[in-house]
Amino acid sequence: MKFQFDRNSMIKEISIAQEIIANKSPISILSNILLEARENTLTIKASDATVNYITKIPVEIYEEGTTTIYCDKFMRMLSTSPAGMIEFDQKDILVTIRPVSKKVKFQLKSIASDKFPEIEASENVPYFEVPAKEIKEMIAQTSFAVSDDGNRHFMMGVYFEKSDDNLIMVATDGRRLSYESKNIGQGIPDFPAAIVPTKILDCVLKNCSDEGNISIAVIDKMIFFKFGSYEFSSLLLEGEFPNYRRVIPQDLTRKFEVEKSDLEEALSRIGIMVDKNSTRIIFKLNPGQLTLISPESDVGNADEEIPCQYDGEEVMLAFNFKYIEEPLKKTDAKRIAFDFIDPNKAVILRTEPKSDYFHVIMTMNLN
Repeated sequence: MKFQFDRNSMIKEISIAQEIIANKSPISILSNILLEARENTLTIKASDATVNYITKIPVEIYEEGTTTIYCDKFMRMLSTSPAGMIEFDQKDILVTIRPVSKKVKFQLKSIASDKFPEIEASENVPYFEVPAKEIKEMIAQTSFAVSDDGNRHFMMGVYFEKSDDNLIMVATDGRRLSYESKNIGQGIPDFPAAIVPTKILDCVLKNCSDEGNISIAVIDKMIFFKFGSYEFSSLLLEGEFPNYRRVIPQDLTRKFEVEKSDLEEALSRIGIMVDKNSTRIIFKLNPGQLTLISPESDVGNADEEIPCQYDGEEVMLAFNFKYIEEPLKKTDAKRIAFDFIDPNKAVILRTEPKSDYFHVIMTMNLN
């Protein structure tokens, strides 16, 4: 097996493979990438046994073949090599990697490709297409809210379903819920609701362009994403996702609005004094004014007043600091609204005017 490739082109593809690979042991086949050189095309595959990655790049092939090599060391060799063409030459189990413009060579032991896990082919998978920008927004507005509790693995992914002509994504950790519904499902065949691991969603979010469409398929226990020269697939999480519709509060009769920039800047300052154990922050509402307060701790406290559109009686609400901070980072809206009915019940954080997404946040005890 022998071929030449452009160093910069290869680095881009191998860096994505590194995102997939979880096992860093040099003796594990799952630490390796599979390389298959055929007809002046190099197919690259990576897997962690749950999430899979396939891409293809053009190369100049002198001898066709297939093998697997240790991804981490290969990436470090590429990173320290100069730009330009690099030669890959395999003899038995030994691979020689040589930058054409430098008198240096690396030698890396390979593992036979027949030990690499079979990655399910997607040629006959029933893909549907949706705008990439829309799906990326849905992922960004929900994936950060998944649970990190291994005992509730079914909440460690994003729930994905089609309802009428809407595609919906929902994530929750039991104390907050992030929801987005987009009317982009016209003509898309029904598919089974799925709980999608965040790892594959992060790969899509990071590597998919905002331009054009993305192809998606949900079949059996797998989900597939295809865009550009990339194919990603993943096993779905098993279990019964909570009935999110019952969690979304209705008939919220009270509301206040703030400028997003005002709230973000105040949070960044007040957050300096927020207790890292309780992570509690208090919102004190008065007509025309919102006061953000970090409760007294061993090191001190802080408060800040910002303008607020509100004309009701004085109200105090307590929140987990990060449940306010994280949604704000994901939105480009200029104004933020909070809908509520009682300081002890769930609040909806949303944009003003309303958009396709919102966040349900449970309040905390004031004391």
